Amino acid sequence: MNRIFIISMVLVSLVLVSCTSSTAPSTAVSIVKGKQVQVEGGSYTDVSVPELQAMLGDKDFTFINVHIPFEGDIPGTDLSIPFDEISQNLDKLPDKDAKIVLYCRSGRMSDISARELISLGYTNIWNLSGGMVAWEKAGLDSKH
Repeated sequence: MNRIFIISMVLVSLVLVSCTSSTAPSTAVSIVKGKQVQVEGGSYTDVSVPELQAMLGDKDFTFINVHIPFEGDIPGTDLSIPFDEISQNLDKLPDKDAKIVLYCRSGRMSDISARELISLGYTNIWNLSGGMVAWEKAGLDSKH
């Protein structure tokens, strides 16, 4: 009886270990690809809500809300800069090769900001596709 119990526990342990080690890394690696958007002077990357969630889990970027008028922030936001004043606030931004993620309410203003930054020589610009509307539609919280 004792031998059957030990063998059963070893088998259960092996099954649990094999399940956790095979699924975790592949999900994290494959989720944040984004979609390249070609614009005059280069390109930026559109990301979906799930991709942004993964990025926020291991945040290595400056996160900027460019919507006007202010209608709230996604948690983790670093700066709020009006989309039509982005070029007047370059002193608040990291260097031109640093990763910057932009968002607004629906995606239109952040698209304009992304295009402006690319035209100014920024090379690592990301944009939340669908903006806060998509974020909230996915059932995620924002700060108002």
